[in-house]
Amino acid sequence: MAEIIDLSQEIFDGMPVYKSLPQVRMSVHNTHEAWEGIENPATQTPAVYKMEMGEHTGTHVDALNHMARQYEGQSIDTMPLSMFYTEGICLDFSHKGLKELITSQEIQQAAKQARLEIKKGDTVLLCTDHYRKHFGTDNWGNGPGITAEAARWLGNQGIVAFGVETMSPGVPKVSNKEVHHICGELGFTHYENMINLHLLLGRERFRFIGLPLKIRGGTGSPVRAVAVFDN
Repeated sequence: MAEIIDLSQEIFDGMPVYKSLPQVRMSVHNTHEAWEGIENPATQTPAVYKMEMGEHTGTHVDALNHMARQYEGQSIDTMPLSMFYTEGICLDFSHKGLKELITSQEIQQAAKQARLEIKKGDTVLLCTDHYRKHFGTDNWGNGPGITAEAARWLGNQGIVAFGVETMSPGVPKVSNKEVHHICGELGFTHYENMINLHLLLGRERFRFIGLPLKIRGGTGSPVRAVAVFDN
């Protein structure tokens, strides 16, 4: 049987989100007791939750129209499903500290050390272990990120996506905006807020699945990202 490793954060009321994005709000919309006509129940059992959140909540993928205004029309519902169902590899950057940058040379060295090849059509996951170190702390928003040069190098390898544990692929106010623009220019994307990437280190290639919701005109979507190893 296949081994499936969950790479996705939980979604919950008040969870951390990137600055300026909508806060996550969850409330009980219907209860089983109300449906059954029970008056003044001692307890209430949720039957339906009402959720309010942005497309870029928790573990999510960015659509190309999110990268810059010139990519209007390239929304999440227009992107081919083959971009979200790929082969994948995971590289170790757990030594990186807060706000440190990852260069293309370091990515190449990490792949060499792991004896893994970055191939056209891959999803490349970058493990910084930032989630386990800092989720829910004041430093959650201060994670490592790739340089603009690294983003361009990755795109030139023909990958369809890369993934990070942080809330942004680059370091905010250093490389993050440029990384987004390069993704749009070269037509590839990235996943943010991933977890459990440490469980993929030291292992071979895997099947990566990160299917988005089919949001009309959407600029991104939460995903249930997984790595699948065939035993």
